[in-house]
Amino acid sequence: MKRVIAFLMACLLSVSVFAGCGSKNSANETSQESAATSTEIKNTSTETGKTEKAKLVLWHYYEKDIQDHCKTFNNSQNEVEVEPKFVPSSDFKKQLIIGLSAGNLPDMVLIDNPDVAAFAAMGLFEDITDKVSAWSDKDQFFEGPMKSGIYDGKNYALPFISNCLAMFYNTELLDKAGVKPPQTWDELKTTAKQLTKNGVYGFATSLIKGEEGTFNFYPWLIAAGGDPNKLDSPEVASAVDFLSGLMKDGSMSKEVINVGMSDIEKQFAAGKVAMMINGPWQAPSIQKDNPNLKYGIALIPKGQKFGSVLGGEALGIVKGKNKEAAWKFISWAGSADSIRAYAKVSGAFPPRKDVAADKNYSDDAALKVWMEQMQYAMPRGPHPKWPELSTVLSSSVQAAVTGTKSTEDALKETQATVDKLMK
Repeated sequence: MKRVIAFLMACLLSVSVFAGCGSKNSANETSQESAATSTEIKNTSTETGKTEKAKLVLWHYYEKDIQDHCKTFNNSQNEVEVEPKFVPSSDFKKQLIIGLSAGNLPDMVLIDNPDVAAFAAMGLFEDITDKVSAWSDKDQFFEGPMKSGIYDGKNYALPFISNCLAMFYNTELLDKAGVKPPQTWDELKTTAKQLTKNGVYGFATSLIKGEEGTFNFYPWLIAAGGDPNKLDSPEVASAVDFLSGLMKDGSMSKEVINVGMSDIEKQFAAGKVAMMINGPWQAPSIQKDNPNLKYGIALIPKGQKFGSVLGGEALGIVKGKNKEAAWKFISWAGSADSIRAYAKVSGAFPPRKDVAADKNYSDDAALKVWMEQMQYAMPRGPHPKWPELSTVLSSSVQAAVTGTKSTEDALKETQATVDKLMK
C-alpha cells in the first residue's frame, strides 16, 4: 500500500490544480470521535445528559465563503457540526497523501474533481453509492459533474460547484467585420481567418504543455466524438488537425503553445485576439484590464457535437469516518437551496440543472450561455492515473501542432504510452 501511495503521490504532485480555519481537535482525536459516531449521528454526553452535535472536520482550499456556508448548515439543524479547515491548494494533495499513510485525516474533503478517482483508488473515500442511489436529488445534476465523482462504477463524491470553458468574442471586432459568432468548426475556421488582420489574431486557445493545455484541448476532443482512452482514433486526430490548421493559416498565433489562459485573456482584453476559449473566472480580469471592452459569450463551436470540459470541486467522505453524519452534510451541500445560496455569494456555477434553470440565469444573456455550455462539459478522466494521461496528451498535441511529429505518429506513440499506463 505504501508503494501505491508513493507512486500516486508522485503522479498527483506533478500536476497543478485549477480552481480556513483550524480544528480544535487534533486529527487523531477527530478520527476517534468520528469513529465513535459511525453508526449514528447523535452523540450523548454522559455528564450532562444533553444531546451533542457530531463534530466533523472538512478540509478545503477555498479562501472565503465556505466558512459561512458551513455555519449556515450548522445552524440549520442540531445533529452535526462541520468545522472547515483551510489547507493551501499547493499543499492540499500532499497533506491528503501524508494523512493516508499516517492515519491523520479529516472527516470530509472538498477536492478538485479530476483528483477524485486517484484518491478513490488509494482508498481515501467512502463508497456512497447506496446513499446516492436512494437520494431523490441525484437526477437533478448535469451529466458531467455527476460523472466526476464516479470511479470504477461507484460514487465516491458529490459535485459542489462547477465551471467550464466557452467562447468569448469581441463584439466590436465581429460587428466591424460583419460576422456573427461561429457555431460550427467550419464557421470558426472562416470567421477566424476574416478577423485576422491589423495585428489581431482571429482566435486563441491555450495549448501549453501540461494540465492547462489538456484542459483547453479537451472540448475539441469531446466535440470531435473522441475518447480519451483511444487517442489514436480518427476523431481525436481531426481535433488536433483542426487546431493545427488554425495555426497554419495564421488565424491563431503559434505562441499559444507557450502561453496560458491568463495570458490569452490579456491579449483578448487588449483587442489583440478577437475570439478566445476561456473560463468564467476571467470576467473580473477583463473588466480590470479593459473596462470599456464589449464582449459576448458563445458556445464552443460544434464539431460532431457540442463539447466542453468540466472544472470545479466535489465533496467526499473519508473512509472509516462518520458516514451518516458526513452524508447529512454533503447531501445538504448538494441540495438545490444550498447550491443556489453558495453560487449567489461565490459566483460559482451550479452543477444542478434545476438551479441552472432559475430566472437569474435565464434572464442574463451570458449566464444563459454558460448554463447551456455546462450541459456539454465532461470531466477529465475520471481515472486514477489522470495526471500522467494528461501530461502525455498535452505533449502529443504540442508535437502535432508544431509539426515536430505528424498527427498520426504523435497519437500512435501516445496511445502506446496510454496502453501501458492503463495496465
